[in-house]
Amino acid sequence: MNNILYISSEAFPLVKTGGLGDVAGSLPAALKKKGQNIRLLLPAYPEALSKISKSKVIAETSYYNQSVSIIEAKLPGTNVTTWLINCPTLFDRPGGPYIDEHGHEWHDNALRFALFCHAAADLALNRLQLDWQADIVHCNDWQTGLVPALLSLHKIRPATIFTIHNLAYQGIFDQQAFYDLHLPASLWHMDGLEFYNQLSFIKGGLVYADKITTVSQTYAAEICQEENGYGLNGLLQHRKKDLLGILNGIDDKHWNPGTDHHLEQKYNRRSLDKKVFNKTALQKKFNLPENETIPLLGMVSRLVEQKGLDIILQCIPELMKLKLQIVILGTGELHYEMQLSELAEKYPDKLIIKIGYNEKLAHQFEAASDMYLMPSRFEPCGLNQLYSLRYASLPIATHVGGLADTVVHASDSNIKNKTANGFILEEHSAKALLKAVRQAMHLYQQPDVWKQLQQNATNCDHSWENSAEHYIHLYQQALEKKTA
Repeated sequence: MNNILYISSEAFPLVKTGGLGDVAGSLPAALKKKGQNIRLLLPAYPEALSKISKSKVIAETSYYNQSVSIIEAKLPGTNVTTWLINCPTLFDRPGGPYIDEHGHEWHDNALRFALFCHAAADLALNRLQLDWQADIVHCNDWQTGLVPALLSLHKIRPATIFTIHNLAYQGIFDQQAFYDLHLPASLWHMDGLEFYNQLSFIKGGLVYADKITTVSQTYAAEICQEENGYGLNGLLQHRKKDLLGILNGIDDKHWNPGTDHHLEQKYNRRSLDKKVFNKTALQKKFNLPENETIPLLGMVSRLVEQKGLDIILQCIPELMKLKLQIVILGTGELHYEMQLSELAEKYPDKLIIKIGYNEKLAHQFEAASDMYLMPSRFEPCGLNQLYSLRYASLPIATHVGGLADTVVHASDSNIKNKTANGFILEEHSAKALLKAVRQAMHLYQQPDVWKQLQQNATNCDHSWENSAEHYIHLYQQALEKKTA
């Protein structure tokens, strides 16, 4: 059994902006079930504090002349001990974890997450006298990147893992921020935190962690290439022997159509014919023509270029000529929100756009959809295609990252050998997307074939069971590397 400090800037259900929140909300619980002694660490945002009960302050300290207390609670719905770094000056504010209510990045993000990392390092080293010392420190994304760098300065330290959930977000700040944060001078060089005369938080993880993971095998290979490496591909190539792709799992209790309390009609792989009642309920809810034979395409996503919004918008006029309906839920870049909303007004009987995020609606969209749109430009892992497979909503996706590792195209041979579970675009273009939708609609008209594709989808096991085992094995490798 290892003592693991799992550090994240978000964790569902306390706070979530994307896939990182889902992973941090479920992987620690899976590791605990496998006998690991784990602590989850995240900032004490107001949203997080409002969702915990039976909390207590277990330590007090200060960094950057700011008072900090450590609050202990349980992650709701689990038995995972959760520590929250409470610094009201930096974390008690409206808006999101990283941006304000107007969509702008917080001006002091470098300070906010540097303080978070200092507290994490001290907790890992038992410097706050909590009588608990980490064997493994598992960091996630740039907000935690300084932790491996700070721990590298100590001769006796835990082994460190750094997980990249999306390399596009790096935590880049100007050089002055390095000096303002009083970081050790020994960390400022091109093989340290310096990145083209700027401070890079993510390099703290990529340079100093004992092992690096990312969230699918294909994405691990992609980020070592120039076109996907965001200037860090050389460093990742250099560390290739310590870089591993481990596919994310999903919380299969929270995402389970057989027990999902958000649904109009529960169903499972043995009762797939009941799934259609969720479609007709959604059609009624949004005043779409109620017809169970019309294919419904769903999408729950951040509305950003990465998710393929450009090619979706390009082909909506052609899609609207087909006998189908589309429902999209998400929030993101204003120009995408506005264009989609205008199109929804133009095609009220075929296109429903809900701007914002709503957990209940997300589940209802997954269950109601026959097909799920996910034509991403890049996708480190992707969780929505995993939810869709579990809900027998067949993904229409690009052959990138975790999509390539989980969606098997409905070619004749894959249909015959019963491995097909979705549709892969030939390329990232509106033309290819339209072709994939047409192929999906063609097979949808063949009930026996379609049901077999749904069965293939629901037979996939994407629980955390396997992935958690991979992480435990990796933790052992990291400990051995550090010792060596």
